[in-house]
Amino acid sequence: MKHRHNARAHRQLEPADARHKPGSGASPLYAINEGVRPADPGDDAVPAWVKRRVLLLNATYEPLTALPVRRAVVLLVCDKADSVHEDPLGQVIHSAGCSIQVPSVIRLRNYVRVPYRARIPMTRAALMHRDRFRCAYCGDKAETIDHVIPRSRGGEHSWENCVACCAPCNHRKADKLLSELGWTLRAALVPPKGQHWRLLASTKELDPQWLRYLGEGAA
Repeated sequence: MKHRHNARAHRQLEPADARHKPGSGASPLYAINEGVRPADPGDDAVPAWVKRRVLLLNATYEPLTALPVRRAVVLLVCDKADSVHEDPLGQVIHSAGCSIQVPSVIRLRNYVRVPYRARIPMTRAALMHRDRFRCAYCGDKAETIDHVIPRSRGGEHSWENCVACCAPCNHRKADKLLSELGWTLRAALVPPKGQHWRLLASTKELDPQWLRYLGEGAA
């Protein structure tokens, strides 16, 4: 009896349009229950909304991270977070006792203290955001990154020596110095500051609903 009671205690949520064959059980593509294996993000059969991520805010509206939809819905169901913005393209997920619109931004009910680290880690995504996806030399759309002082000539892999770059400029520059080419940088190379940059360092694609919480660096 105790085992049967615990099994019923789990709450499973499915989108309203989910269809299962009789006797097949809940599909792992849609199940939100923490006891069910999530679908492989690379599975072509997974609906687009399942692959979306949700911005998690602290109780103070400080951006913390981007969560999988499944985890965000679990926080809402467990009353640990509230929906701030719903995803207009998202599904409405139903359970026996409630219906939840898939959110794009949620906020924790209780404040979580985040360990402070002064320097933002440099990643390709963060560098592209800092340089606004524009080549630091010509201003065209950036496709790669470049070391201003080439690694072969002692340049470091750092915020102060890396820039977003288009393929033609990257090819022309090769292992040369800017002084040898007569080139100049379009902006000073400085490390970004602010907690939201930790999110930008790991997320390239941003939901437009997130921008108001991510500051100027996300624009």
